[in-house]
Amino acid sequence: MTFARPDHISDLDTLPRMPAWVTSARSETLEDVAFSSGAALNHLHLVLGREDVPHALMRDRLALRAAEACVTFSGRPERARELRDLLHLLRPGDLPGPAGEIYLSWRRTTERPVSVSVLCRAVPTLEQSQIARWLNAGQGAPVSRAAMVLETVLNEAPQAEVSALILAEASLAQSLEWKHLIPLLAPGLRRADLRKQGDDLRLACHRALIASAVETIRLAADLARRAEHVKAVAPNLRAKGAGEAVEMFLARDAVAAAALPLPSRAARRLCDRLVELGAVRELTGRDTFRLYGV
Repeated sequence: MTFARPDHISDLDTLPRMPAWVTSARSETLEDVAFSSGAALNHLHLVLGREDVPHALMRDRLALRAAEACVTFSGRPERARELRDLLHLLRPGDLPGPAGEIYLSWRRTTERPVSVSVLCRAVPTLEQSQIARWLNAGQGAPVSRAAMVLETVLNEAPQAEVSALILAEASLAQSLEWKHLIPLLAPGLRRADLRKQGDDLRLACHRALIASAVETIRLAADLARRAEHVKAVAPNLRAKGAGEAVEMFLARDAVAAAALPLPSRAARRLCDRLVELGAVRELTGRDTFRLYGV
């Protein structure tokens, strides 16, 4: 029996579309851009409530995007492919390096419900009292509050860009009453935006959120369709432990065959079978040390 590969051209039909007036507006004033970003965040909020979206997988992929943006800000050359390798090919006792540490910080902030303790684990260089103080630095509406947190941290610690962005994202999530942190500011802001202050920074944050909300909704739609196909294929997998393996693929951006709960040969066969069925993709293009993802 063969399975049809999913047609991702129609991915956006699986979830509500972003209103065209949000994405096509050419607003210049802070008030107009704030209105558009509020509409974008409201629409994203509705999408985040959908059960057909694989939320853990979406957050993990967004963590990779945020890490890639922060690594780019720092002037380092690593991009998504190298960041995946730094994480998944790390041997026990090895250090992930500066880029790998950035990636780990973002993954730790997104895998569990946002809280001060989770943020302490994600950014171990900061003390709990310091994190709590900075999170309380923001006031007003969610985006303004997040911008104030970002500005406060960077004023006090200009080199702590990753920490500042993580805390700003945490502030936004808490203001919007989201259980988990959803990286939106980091992928949408530019390096020069981090040097802005006041209304200029708030304007940059609103624009970043509009762009990121649109991309996140597209990602959610794509992953919802892909996850549906994976679940349709899963009952035909006969390997012992295949069900647990499928759950791993539905929760992680990338998975190495060695990480699956199967003997090594069976794990490789399962990955090959899932690729053949169009359920997962091989992400590296290599013959060895491969990584797979939905």
